[in-house]
Parts: sequence; C-alpha cells; structure tokens
Amino acid sequence: MLKDVVPSGPLLFLFYAEMAQLLFLVIFSMLPTLITSIHNSTTGGCAIIRPPRDGGIRYRGLTQEQIRSVQILPVDYEIEYICRGSRVILGPKVRKCLSDGTWTDMDQQSRCLMLCPLVWTYLENGRVTVIPPGPPAEGTMLHYSCNSGFQLEGRNVSHCTKLGKWDAPKPLCIYDGSYTGKKKLYIGALFPMSGGWPGGQACLPSAQMALDLVNNRSDILPDYELELIYYDSMCDPGEATKLLYDLLYTDPIKIVLMPGCSSVSTVVAEAARMWNLIVFSYGSSSPALSNRQRFPTFFRTHPSATLHNPTRVHLFQRWNWTKIATIQQTTEVFTSTLDDLEQRVKEAKIEISVRQSFLTDPAVAVKNLKRQDARIIVGLFYETEARKVFCEVYKEKLYGKKYVWFLIGWYADNWFKIKDPAINCTVEQMTEAVEGHVTTEIVMLNPESVRGASNLTSQEFLAQLMSRLGGKNPEETGGFQEAPLAYDAVWALALALNKTVEPLRAKGKRLEDFNYNNKDITAELYRALNTSSFEGVSGHVVFDAQGSRMAWTLIEQLQGGSYKKIGYYDSTKHNLSWYGNDRWIGSGPPADQTRVIEEFRFLSQKLFVSVSVFAGVGILLGIMCLTFNIYNSNVRYIQNSQPYLNNITAVGCVLALAAVFPLGIDGQHVQRSQFPVVCQFRLWLLGLGFSLAYGSMFTKIWWVHTVFTKKDEKKEKRKHLEPWKLYATMGVLLAIDVLSLMIWQIVDPLHITVEEFTKEAPKKDLDILIQPLLEHCSSEKMNTWLGVVYGYKGLLLLMGIFLAYETKSISTEKINDHRAVGMAIYNVAVLCMITAPVTMILSSQQDASFAFASLAIIFSVYITLVVLFVPKMRRLITRGEWQSEQQDTLKTGSSTNNNDEEKSRQLERENRELQKIIQEKEERVTELRNQLAERQALRSRRNTSCQNQNQNHSAPLHPSSQPDPPSYSPGTQQHSLPPSFSNSSNLYQGEGKLSRNHCHNSRLPLLYK
Repeated sequence: MLKDVVPSGPLLFLFYAEMAQLLFLVIFSMLPTLITSIHNSTTGGCAIIRPPRDGGIRYRGLTQEQIRSVQILPVDYEIEYICRGSRVILGPKVRKCLSDGTWTDMDQQSRCLMLCPLVWTYLENGRVTVIPPGPPAEGTMLHYSCNSGFQLEGRNVSHCTKLGKWDAPKPLCIYDGSYTGKKKLYIGALFPMSGGWPGGQACLPSAQMALDLVNNRSDILPDYELELIYYDSMCDPGEATKLLYDLLYTDPIKIVLMPGCSSVSTVVAEAARMWNLIVFSYGSSSPALSNRQRFPTFFRTHPSATLHNPTRVHLFQRWNWTKIATIQQTTEVFTSTLDDLEQRVKEAKIEISVRQSFLTDPAVAVKNLKRQDARIIVGLFYETEARKVFCEVYKEKLYGKKYVWFLIGWYADNWFKIKDPAINCTVEQMTEAVEGHVTTEIVMLNPESVRGASNLTSQEFLAQLMSRLGGKNPEETGGFQEAPLAYDAVWALALALNKTVEPLRAKGKRLEDFNYNNKDITAELYRALNTSSFEGVSGHVVFDAQGSRMAWTLIEQLQGGSYKKIGYYDSTKHNLSWYGNDRWIGSGPPADQTRVIEEFRFLSQKLFVSVSVFAGVGILLGIMCLTFNIYNSNVRYIQNSQPYLNNITAVGCVLALAAVFPLGIDGQHVQRSQFPVVCQFRLWLLGLGFSLAYGSMFTKIWWVHTVFTKKDEKKEKRKHLEPWKLYATMGVLLAIDVLSLMIWQIVDPLHITVEEFTKEAPKKDLDILIQPLLEHCSSEKMNTWLGVVYGYKGLLLLMGIFLAYETKSISTEKINDHRAVGMAIYNVAVLCMITAPVTMILSSQQDASFAFASLAIIFSVYITLVVLFVPKMRRLITRGEWQSEQQDTLKTGSSTNNNDEEKSRQLERENRELQKIIQEKEERVTELRNQLAERQALRSRRNTSCQNQNQNHSAPLHPSSQPDPPSYSPGTQQHSLPPSFSNSSNLYQGEGKLSRNHCHNSRLPLLYK
C-alpha cells in the first residue's frame, strides 16, 4: 500500500525539494530561540557580540591572541565601542556583562555615524527644532521657523546624510519691513525653585510682573517685547551647566542671561563671555563675582556679600569685641566672603580665633566651636544648612547669654520653624537655639514710599506680589526678600536695552540683529548698564565699577521669635543709624571670650607681719650680742673666744634676719619696675649673712681641728694659733661668696618672672575665669646658678658637721667656745639642708614657701646667738669680771695682759731648748763612761804582763823619771769639763801611775770632747 502512495520519478524529486525547503524554514525560525538558550546556558559569562558597522570593540585587559581564542567573557566585564575616522557613537558606548549572560542596554542600538555641522542647529531671529533630539547625526531632521517680524528665506527642512552633510543650505530669517508688530527679545533665566536657596519661588513671579509692566509701557522698548525663557537650576552648578547648554544651543537666541544663586552665576558668567552675552543676576552675593577680569560682562542687583562685612566689623567695635569665630559652608561664595572678612577684621585689630568649615554635616564643626570656647560666631551658609547647624547648636548648648550668632539676613523669616527631615530637632528647640542672633541684610525693599521707574511704591509692589503668589505665606516662600531685586533687575535690563536703541540705530544696527558673534550690541548694552541709575522698589539702583549693586545694610535681631530692626549702616559713608532697641539674654552684650581676670597671689600680710616681728626681735638680739662682745673684748674669757670672729657671726646673723623683709615684699608693696631691686636685696643679704655667720664659725672649728688633732710629735709646734690666720680664712670664704654673687649678677642678673597657674572658675555663674599669677625672682639659668651655690654651700655644711664632730672632745683655752660653735654648726647645717629642697618644692605656694624659709632663718639665727653669746653673758653676770680673770690667771700661771703672755711663751721656748741640751750632754757622759771602763780593763791586763818582765831583767824605774804623756794634763782636762761633769772627776785620779808603769814606756792617749 505504501508503495502505491510513494511517488516516483519527477514527482519524487519535487517531493524531496519541498521537504527540504520546509525543514530549512523550521530551523531558521527556531534559530533565535536556540541562540537565546545557548546564551542562557553559558552561566558565569557572556558570549562575544559583534561591533557596530564602521566600528570596533575595545576589550580591556586582553591581548589580540586572547581575543581570537576567547568565546565567553566573565560577569561584570565591560566592552567599549569605538568608531573609525570621524564617526561618533550614537547609543550606548559601553556595555557590561550581567550575571544572566546578557549585556546591558541590548534594547538600544549602538551606531557609528557621521555628525553634521552644528551651525545648522541654530538660526538667528528664528527657531530650530531637532528631530530626534540629540546630536545631529545621520537621519537627523531640522525644522526651521522665524520670529515675528522676520521671513524665512530657504528650505524649512534639512536632513543629515550618511556623509555627514546637510542636504540643504542653512536658511536665513530676513527682516520683514512690512511687519508692524513687536519683535521679541529673549532673556534666558535660571531660577532656583528648589535646592539650597529656593529663591525662584518668589523671584520668578516678581520678574514676570516686571516683564508685564515693561511690555505694556509705550515709552520703553516700544518696538520690542521681552520674553522670559527659564529653567529650574536647583541652585546646582552641575545642573546649571546642562541648562546653559540648552539655552545656548536651542532657539531662539537670548540677548541676556539671568542666573540666580552665586554658584550658578559663577558658571554662567565665566562662560557667557565666549558668546558675548551680558549676565545679570538678581540673587548672587559671592564676592568672587566682583572680579572683572574673570567675569567681564557680569552685573547684579544683589550687592556683594562683602557688603555685610563692614557692618559686622562696625558692630564688633561697637560692642568691644576683639575675638570672633567663624563657621562656613564650603562654597565659593562663603569662602570669598570669609576671606574678605578676615582682611577687614585684621585691619581693625580683631582676631579670628576659630575658623571652621563643613560640606554637608556641621556636627564636627559645631563641636569644635564649643571646645575652643567660641563666643561671637559668624555663620555663612545657606538656609537649609542653617537648620542643620542650629540643631547641632542646640545639642551642644552653644547658645544663650554667653553667645552671639551673626547670620545672613536673606533667609525666610521663619526659616527655623520650617520642618526639615534632615534634622531631628523640634521647632521649640530650634526657636530656643536661634533666639537673640543678629542678621545683617542688604536693604532689599525701599523703606520710603517713593514711586520709581515702575511707577510703584515698595508697598504697592509687595501687594501685587502677594496677589500673584496666590496667598502663600511669605515666610514660607523662598526668595521673598530678594523678590524686589529680581523685579528691579528686569527693569534695569529694560531701561538699558531701551537706552541702546538709538546708538545702535545710528550705527545701522538693531537689537534684533544680535547673535552670539556680535560684540557691538554687547558693548552698547554694557555701557548702558554701567551708567544705570534709577529708583526701584529695592531703593536706588546704581552699580560700581565691578558691576555690583551699592546699597545700605539692615541690621536685625531675633527677639521673641521674630526679627526686629535695630539699625542701618551706610558703608559708603561709614554711618550707623542705631535704634537702640537691641535686647540681650543677659545684662548686656556678652564678652567675646571667657574673660580672664589676672589675679596675683600675694603673701599673707598677717604672716608677713608676724614673721617680721620675730625677725626684728632677732636683729635686736644680734645687736645686743654684738654690743656685749665689743664692750667686754678686754675680758680674758671673751678674748679666749676670738671675739672678732664672734662679732662677724653676730653681723652675719643680723644680715640674714634682714633678708626676711625683702623675702616677704612682693607686688603688693612695690611697683613691678622696682621688683628686681628687691630681688637683689634678697640675694645679697641672705648670701652675705650666711657667709659671715657660718663662715666665721666654720673658721673657728677648722683651726681647732687643724691645731689640736695632729700627731703627738707635732703638737708642740702647732699649739700656738696666730689670730691673723683666722681672719685670713674668713676673708677667703667671704671673697669666694662675693665674687660668685658678682659674677652671677653681671652675667645673668635676676629679674621678675610670673608663674601662671590653672585658671579657676568663680563660684558664681559668671562668664569669667581667674588666672592666678605669682611673681618670682629668677634669671635665665637660675637652676645652674642655684646648683653651683647649693653645691658649694652644701660641701661647707657637710665639712662643718664633720669638723664639729671631730673636735667635740677637745678642750682648749685658746678658743674656749668651740663646742658651742659646733652646736651652732649642727643647727645651721640641718636647717639649711632641709630648707633648700623644701622651699624649691613649695615655690608655687607663696605663704608656705615664705614661712618655711623665713622661720628656718629665724630659728637658725636665734639658736646661733643663744648658743654663742648667752653662756658668756651668764658667766660674766653671775661670777663677775674680776673673779673670772683671777681664775683664768691661776690656771694659766701668767699675767692677764698680752705682753706677759708673750714673755711666758718665750720662757717656755728657752726652757724646752735647755732641756734638750741637757739631755744630749747626759747621753754623751754615758758614752764616755763606757769608754773609760773599757780602757781600765785594758790597763789591768798590761800591768800584769809588765811585772813579769821586770822581775827577769831590771829594777823598776822611779816614777818621777817617766815623762808624762804630752797630751795629758789632769788639771787642765778636769777644768775643761762642764760643771755637770764635776761629780765624775774621780775616774782620772790614777792615770799618772798607769802611764809610768807602762811597758816599754808606751803611752795610752785619752781623747776628750
């Protein structure tokens, strides 16, 4: 059966051909689905796509070899389209790989096309519509139309071809001489309806009011009609740049530009000169806009923000403020204003102690103001930021009777009551924080009822503006205060344009001929504006050489939640009109800083008087001791105590006590210029007093130790002390001290220094701090000099203690009070070693330091005088002078005068010499006796030998026949001996016999000395 059905031959060929065609159609229709499934299956990347025609793809980070081999690109990888030659990309230029395996913006086609010339996109005195909107590329169509009073010459449509050229010449708008209607002049305006300063909310209706009146006036621009083309700049320079591009590159041509806030005006005015456009601002206050080099065609009815600064400086001086702080938002207008303020306050000798800035969050800046004790604060920021600032001010308690804030006056009257989601403070808290602040505001509404160029008074203007606003609350309408400036700006432009009509007509030109390359019309308009002078609703309108409005400044203060006028200031005449109704939270204007009262710490007068009494009594005691010692200097007991050294000790004690008085004298008693003299008295009296008193005692104890503690064989030579040695030692010690003090005062003299202590707050809630001060006598290298003096004196004190200890058991009549001197040295040394470091530690406590030092001086002096002189007084009073002398004579065996004593010393010396001679003679006699004994023994042996020889030979000779030894003469020898040897003459009685019986007539010589 199938066989019958299957065709054969040509029919079979046609059958297969139809089947193949059907299969191809099925596969072709399913291809996009297959491709999509392949893309979706490539998890972790995207497949490479084709570049646009006449273009290519730039693969970032891949080499040519990698590009040829790679098929899948990873997620987040970006490719960039590039075009050949002069073509440009229309559509997405960069695509990014998404996680689903697709590329971004695949619904938008990217093409490389040629651009046609931009000059076709605008038409003088006409309008150009670009279809579709955007850069004029291949396929773009332009539609042309002319303004009223002009006729189009040429095609009204032009297309951009593939070659980047328009298919028709650019048409022209030719003036129609038969046209009798008004020709339009367009003003391109940027009104900030929102943003940091939403001034357009009231300024735009005000400008439209002015345009309506101008266009209805037959005496102003009768042949022209002004039309306003405006956008919302949001007070944002970036947005304004985009809108400026639209204004310049879309028809119709604008003859003037009117930006609003300063940041926008800066962008517009700097670029406008490239298009020969006049820029006229109604709400720009930045001082930077006064730079004619940078902004050569800029004018403004709003005065420069620097106009506030002379007013502020005058108020600072009025309220005696010399220290202020600033906080600003980091924008050019406020930075320039602050730079100008800094220069002005510097000239007025006012210090900016704290300068803070912020971008969006003022919390840190406000905390720094609080931490650095800012009191008078100038705030420069927009209204929205002002709410943020004062919310932080409330949190930091930087308000109240101690603080004054200076703000810009062009905020809305209830700016602090407007609910703002950017802050977390209530209206009550904001109202409390802003109370009492002062604003300086340019006079923007003529206070007098004068009809100006618009034939309206300021009050009539306000009434019409309120009607146009539809009953909106002026306090909640941004830019309400600046509305008169916008109104007068339009009138200034209209009057200037009207003034240029005749000069241009004389040159064969018209206002409607203006284009962005026409400098002549711009120059005429510039001259007209520069010479403008008329009465407006904001006051007298006149411009300075920088194009800024000159005006008065209104001073207001927030009192009870509403602003009150407290004065006007005319900066041109430096004249302040003051109402005298300023009100403060405290008793008056606060201090510009925590007032620091310098308070010197003086010595307690009760302590000074008490110590001075003791010192005075001590001086009298010293004088009494000195008088007693001098009067009784001839008494033997006094003489044996070295009275001259005791006199020096008494004088030194008096000088040391006299030093107590300058120690207690401070700035309460003498002027500051005389204080160095007091310092000199302190140093010299105390230094010389110590040198004399202690030096004399040290001299005594030194020589007692030197004389009476030597070896026994040298005692006899040193038991006599010459007085001149004592005085010489004392002189050396005194000379060392005087020389060291002189060098100190010549090289590094003492002067007054003031020590500052930690500031103290009074118990009462007063805006003051007490700065305690204490005067000191000091020098540049005080520690070095004190180290030298203390080191030298310390060695003397230690040596004095040692010598006193060594001589405590010695008893001598030459210095009979050396034990008392030792006790005094102990006393002085201990007190000095304790007082010196303690007074250095207590130097910052004037009462304790003075009490410790002065009482140490008094005690040491009292003890010294009592120990040295009171026993002498007691002895002479109780025993009587004669009894003392008699006892001293019995003890010493000598007379009481110095001559007898010297004779006694001479006799003692002679006696010692004679005793020495006797001892030497006795030693010689003993030696001779020993020699004689030896010789007698020798003779006895020889006599025995001679007797034996005589018996054998011959009879003995007669003794008389034997001759005497020539050197022997008994009588002579005996008489030659000294008398002390007379008792030993019997030793020589048998010498003659011995000689005569000598064998062989030999002689034995005797030697004598």
